[in-house]
Order: sequence, then structure tokens, then C-alpha cells
Amino acid sequence: MDNEKTKGEKNSIIKKLFPIIFGIFAILEYLYFPNHQKNMKATPVYLYFLIFLLGLYLVFFIISFKNEKISDRLGYKSPLYAFVFAILIIYDLLTLKFAVLPLPYFAWLDMIMNSMIADKRFLLESTLASLKLLFTGYFIGAILGIITGILAGYSKKVDYWVDPFLKLLGPIPTTTWIPVVMVLATSLFGGAVFIIGLGVWFQTTLATMTGIKNIDKSYYEAAKTLGANENELVRKIAIPSASPNIFQGLISGMSSACTSLIVAEMLGVESGLGWYITWKSSWADYSSMYGAIIILALTFIIVNMILKKISSKALKWQKEV
Repeated sequence: MDNEKTKGEKNSIIKKLFPIIFGIFAILEYLYFPNHQKNMKATPVYLYFLIFLLGLYLVFFIISFKNEKISDRLGYKSPLYAFVFAILIIYDLLTLKFAVLPLPYFAWLDMIMNSMIADKRFLLESTLASLKLLFTGYFIGAILGIITGILAGYSKKVDYWVDPFLKLLGPIPTTTWIPVVMVLATSLFGGAVFIIGLGVWFQTTLATMTGIKNIDKSYYEAAKTLGANENELVRKIAIPSASPNIFQGLISGMSSACTSLIVAEMLGVESGLGWYITWKSSWADYSSMYGAIIILALTFIIVNMILKKISSKALKWQKEV
């Protein structure tokens, strides 16, 4: 048993070393592999980025020897981190080093990062504008969706009126309504909020309603025998039992909100990352465009991670049952 345990620990350490090896290769490739003659202009910015990534991983690698939780996490994620470094190496070779993917359509990573630094103030303003629009529409749609879903799931009378709208809106992508809403809305911001909120409302309503309808009726009967009124049945039986579905709807709603946000900004709203991407691409400034896409992707990843963390903590009771 001890030999198997020792062997397993060695394999785990070897696996954790892969990102370090690939990170060093990425640094050496950027430093010592000659640039293509047309791509001679390169700065140390991308090099600093690689060193930062590698240094960050090394910190967690050292901590993992004393922290079992981080060790398990790092062991599980290390192949993915190594793959990220490999992708960075391949892309740098195809752009800066060999120019297989030519300018202006494919900027190398150092050029993209320099464009982001040069335009950092505008990118920050665009990011804040996108977040303001995203969360305004998301919270309005989520709150209305939860309320509608609870009422329609619990009451047959409400379900009679809500269900046809869900069947009507279901097959139609939310972004289809953008041209109509942008014309009818009193402001572009208000129209975009409506489009985002509509998608979130649909996802949240459907998930909440489904969760409540699937609750075992015996729970309600048992609560009634104990003297529970209609209000208590909703608060103490319906909502807690349907909470996994509600959070599932909130997470799905965020994906819908992100898609609607970008389309709305590209077609109508005169601010935000979607608008910035359209503006830069129209001027063939693809390095700045890619920088905005990277920020956009990272923003959505972080938002979804936060939402999943909240969901995990709120539904912690499920794991304890």
C-alpha cells in the first residue's frame, strides 16, 4: 500500500510539472526563436505576461506540498494549464515567428497586449458600460422571471396565461426582437435592457415553473395537515424545493444575457465592448479588436464563476442530505 501511495504521489508531482515545463518552453520560444522578417517589431510585454503566469503557477505548486486541497485541485487542472501554454506557443509560432497567419487579420499576442495597454482607458469605460447594461437587464429579468415562475408553477390560473407566452417565445431567439425594440424604445439603453431582460425572464420563468410543478404533492399535503397556509406552502415548500431549478435558470439566463448584450451593443447601443469590437473591426484594427474579445471572454467567465459559487453555497444543503 505504501509503495502504491508513493507511486501515486510521484505521478501527481510529474503531472504538476507539465505546466512549468511548457511555461519555460513558451518563454524560451519567444526569446530565442527568430521573428519573421515582416514581424520584427516585438516588445517584452508578452514575455512579462508569460513570466507572470509561470510565477503564479509556481506559487500554487509550492503551496500544494502543504495544502492537500490545492494539491488535488492543481493535479486535476495541471494538464489544462499545460495545454494553455502549448496553445500560446503554437499561436506565437504561427503569427510572430512564421507569419503563417498574416497581418492584419491575425495579430500576435505581444501586439494585442500592447494595443490593450495603449487603449486601456477606453477599454475600461467600455467594460463598465457593458457590465452596467448586462446587470441591469439581468436583474430585472431574473426577478420578474422568479416571480412569474413561482406564480405560474403554483397556480393553474396564472399558468393558463403564462404558458402560451412561453411557448410563443421559446422557439424565437431573443436577439430577433432587437430591430423592433430598438425602433420602439425611448432610448437605446432601455431597448437593450429589455432584450437582455426578456431572455433572462424566459429562462428563469421556465426553470422555476418546472421546478415547482415537479414537487411531490405529498409535501403540500403533509404541510397542510400541520396547519400551513398558502403563503407558508409557497415560502417553505415550493421555493426551497425548486431552488436547484431556480439557480439553473439563473445560470442559463446569464448565458442568454451575455449573447443578447453583445448583439445589442453591435447593432444599436453606442457604448460597451460589443460596440468597441464593431468600431475597431470597421477600421481593420484587429489587434485592438482581439484585445476587447479577450476582456469580454474573461469578464463573462468571471461573472459565471461568481454565479456558480453563489449557487453552490446556496445549495450546500443538497450535499449534506
